[in-house]
Amino acid sequence: MMGCMHSLTAFSFSLVALLVISCCSKCEGRDSISVGEPLTESDKTLVSAEGRFELGFFDRNGGKYLGIWYYKVSPRTIVWVAGRDAALPVSCGGVRIREDDGNVKVECGDGKLHAVISLATSAGSNKTLQLLDSGNLVLVDASSGARLWQSFNEPTDTFLPGMKLSDTVKLSSWKNPDNPAIGNYSFQQEQGVYVIYESVNVRWKNNEPSSFMKDTFPFYIDDMLSGSSATTELYKKSAKKGIYKVSPFTTDFNNSRLVMNSLGQIQYYNLSNGMNWSSVWPAPDDPCSVYNKCGKFGVCNSSGKPMCTCPHGFIPDSSEDWEAGKYSDGCRVPPGECSNRKNFVSITLMRVGGDFKPITEAQQEEDCKHECLTLNDCKCHAYYFDFGNSSAGSRGTGKNSPTCWIWTNDVENLNLGDDVDADSINLFLRISEGGIILLSFSACILYRRRAAERPGYHRRTEANSALFSTGSERQVNDLMQENGKGIDVPFYNLDSILSATDDFSDANKLGQGGFGPVYKGMFPGGHEIAVKRLSSCSSQGIEEFLNEVVLIAKLQHRNLVRLLGYCIKGSEKILLYEYMPNRSLDAFLFDEHNRLLLDWKKRFEIILGISRGLLYLHQDSRLRIIHRDLKTSNILLDEDMNPKISDFGLARIVQGKGTEASTNKVVGTYGYMSPEYALDGKFSTKSDVFSFGVVMLEIISGKKNTGFYNPQQVLNLLGYAWRLWCDNKSLDMIDPTLSGSCEKSEVIKCINIGLLCVQEDPNERPSMATVVLMLGSETSPLPLPTQPAFVVRRRLSSTPSSSSSAQPDSISVNELTFTMAQGR
Repeated sequence: MMGCMHSLTAFSFSLVALLVISCCSKCEGRDSISVGEPLTESDKTLVSAEGRFELGFFDRNGGKYLGIWYYKVSPRTIVWVAGRDAALPVSCGGVRIREDDGNVKVECGDGKLHAVISLATSAGSNKTLQLLDSGNLVLVDASSGARLWQSFNEPTDTFLPGMKLSDTVKLSSWKNPDNPAIGNYSFQQEQGVYVIYESVNVRWKNNEPSSFMKDTFPFYIDDMLSGSSATTELYKKSAKKGIYKVSPFTTDFNNSRLVMNSLGQIQYYNLSNGMNWSSVWPAPDDPCSVYNKCGKFGVCNSSGKPMCTCPHGFIPDSSEDWEAGKYSDGCRVPPGECSNRKNFVSITLMRVGGDFKPITEAQQEEDCKHECLTLNDCKCHAYYFDFGNSSAGSRGTGKNSPTCWIWTNDVENLNLGDDVDADSINLFLRISEGGIILLSFSACILYRRRAAERPGYHRRTEANSALFSTGSERQVNDLMQENGKGIDVPFYNLDSILSATDDFSDANKLGQGGFGPVYKGMFPGGHEIAVKRLSSCSSQGIEEFLNEVVLIAKLQHRNLVRLLGYCIKGSEKILLYEYMPNRSLDAFLFDEHNRLLLDWKKRFEIILGISRGLLYLHQDSRLRIIHRDLKTSNILLDEDMNPKISDFGLARIVQGKGTEASTNKVVGTYGYMSPEYALDGKFSTKSDVFSFGVVMLEIISGKKNTGFYNPQQVLNLLGYAWRLWCDNKSLDMIDPTLSGSCEKSEVIKCINIGLLCVQEDPNERPSMATVVLMLGSETSPLPLPTQPAFVVRRRLSSTPSSSSSAQPDSISVNELTFTMAQGR
C-alpha cells in the first residue's frame, strides 16, 4: 500500500512538473510562424530561441506598430519597426504569411491587411518567418533554406551585431522619442567613411581617408561594424580627464547596439548585467564635433565664448548672422588684390577638412609656402607641412617622410579640439594685408565714435588710425631681423592700446608684477584683452620680450595663454594676451575668501590642465620648450576656472631631441626652482617637473612653499609634506576648506605624485607624460617617493624678521650654499 502511495505521489509530481514545463514553454512563446500557423492576438509575440529578442505590437504616438525589442529588458528597448511611417489601426493584432503571394501581412479587426514584407515572390506554402537570437527577422524558403528577406537589410534607427553597414544600408532616426517615423538624421557608410546627415547636409563624419584629424570610432565599434567577435580590453577615453582607462570588455557584442537618435547623435550602448543600458560613446560629443560648425575658414572652440571665431586676417561672411549666433556661412578674407595676399597666419588645430592635395616635391616648410604662393589667382588658401615624425603625417601619406599639403578650395571644419597634442597640425592660412588694414581702420573708427560718446574721454591727436597690421614699425622689424625670427602675431600701434586702456588708467589695472603692471583693454567689437606693460626697470628686458613674442606665437593649447599681439614704441614694451577674468591661481589659493571657490574637484581639474599644458611644451608641440618659471602666479584662470600657463619670457627651446641645457644666468622664482638649476645652472624638462610638483602641493594645501610649517624644525612646504608622508599623516596637509569635498584616495595619489616630482635627483622625477598617466590612472600602483630637495632644517635667524614674508639669504642643501641673485 505504501509503495502504491509513493508511486502515485511520484506520478503526480512528474505530471505537475510536465505541466509547469509545458506552461513555461507556452509563456516563452515560439520564435517563428509559417503559412498555416500565423501569429494571433492570443499568441501576442514571437520570442527568439534563447530568449534574447521579442517581436510583437507596441503603442506609440497614438498608434500601433509592429516591432522588435530586447526580451525582458526594462524599459522596453525597440530595435526595429515595420512600416514605421504609417501607424497601424489599434484593432491590429495578428501576423500572417499569405499563401497566395508568400508575403507577410498584419491582420486587423476590420479585415484589412497591412503589408510587413512585400516581395515579388511566387506563391507558396513552404515559407517561415523566424526571429533569430541576433534580433534579425528572416523570411526563409523552407525547401531551399534561402533567405528571401531579412530585417537586417532594412534597419530603422539601430545597428545590431551581425548587420552589414554599407553604402545602401543606413540607420534613420525616429522623428522624436515617441514617434518611430523617419526623422531628420541618418547614419551610413560612404566609401569607407561614416557619415551622419541632417536631411541632406553632412552633420558629422569620421575616418576620412583624406582627413588629417580623424574622429575615428573607438576600435570596439569598428570591430562591431566589421562583425568581429574577438575578446579584448576596452580602452575608454574619459571626456573630463582626457586619458585612457582600461576595463574588461568582450567584443562579441551580445549586449551592444549602435543607435542613431532623434537628437542627431550616433550612440554606442552596452547592457550591464542584462538590466541597464549605459552610453559608452556618442558622436558628435560636443558642438565643435558637428562637421563645419563654424562654416568655411571659421574656427570652432567648444570651450570658447563665442564658440566660433574668425582667424586673424579674416572677417565673418555675414556680420549680422554672427552677431545673432549663426555661423554657418563662415569667414572670408577682406576684399583685396591677389598680389597683396602674401602673408599667412598660423593656427594649431585638432581637426581640419576640405579638399587638399599633397605636394611631394616640397621637402622643407619654406618650399611648401612657396608652392602655395606661386599658384595663379590665389588658388591656394592654406598649407600645412608635416616634418615626417607626426601621426598626422603617417596617417596622411602612409610613410614617415616630409610632406606638404595645400588647400585650393575653402578650408572647412577647423576645430581646436579638447587638447592640442601630438596629433595636432599647425595650419597656415593665407591672408591679405590690405584687407586687414581696411577692416581694422573701420573697426577703429567705430570704436572711437563709441568711445567719444563716453564721459571723460579725451580726444587724442591722430596717429595711425589702423588698429593693427601684420607689418610693424621699423624698430620692431630691425629687432626681429637681428634675432633672425619671423612671427605671425599682429603688431598693435601704441595709440590703439592707449585708446583701449584709457591711457593705462588705474581703473583698468588688473595687477602688478615684477615685470610691470597688467591692464584690461577694451578693443573694437567688445573684445577684452589683457595688456602687459613692461616697466623700464623690469627684469624682463628686450631679450626676454622678444623671446616671449617669438616663442609663444608658435604655441597653441587650451592650457597655454594665447598671445594676441605686441607693441614696441620708444621705451614701451607691451604684450597683449587673451583676457583671463579670474586672474592668477595664487589670488585664489592664498586668499582666505577666494580659496572657498576652489573645491577639490576644481583643484584637481586645474592640476590636470597644468600637467597637460606642460606635456604639450615638453613633448607634443613642434618645439621642445622648458618654461623655467612655472609658479602659481603664472597660472591664469579663465571664466570657467580653466588653467592657462603664462609668462614665457624665461622659456627656452631645446634643439632636436634634447631635454636639457645650461646657463650662466640663473633666473627664476624662489621656492619653485629645482636644485640642479639653482646650484649649477642646469635646466631641463625635469626642472619644470620640479616646479610643477611644488605648484601641485601648493594647490592641495593652500599654502606657499616658502612659508613656515613647524616652529621646531622650520620646514618649507616640501619638508612639511615629506614629514607628514613619512608619518602616514599626509591628509593633515590638505587645505581645511576641502574637508567636505575631497576624495581622500585621490588626494593621497596627488600628494604622492607631487613628492615624486620634487625629488632631488632629476633622474628620479617622472616625465610630464608619466605624470599625466599617473593622474589619470585609477588602479595602477605609484612608485614611492624619496626625500625631496630643500627639506633640511634651516638655520633660525637670531634677529627677528621685520616681515613674515621675508626670505632667508641662503639655503643649505647637502652642506652646499647658494644665493638667489636674480629672483623674480
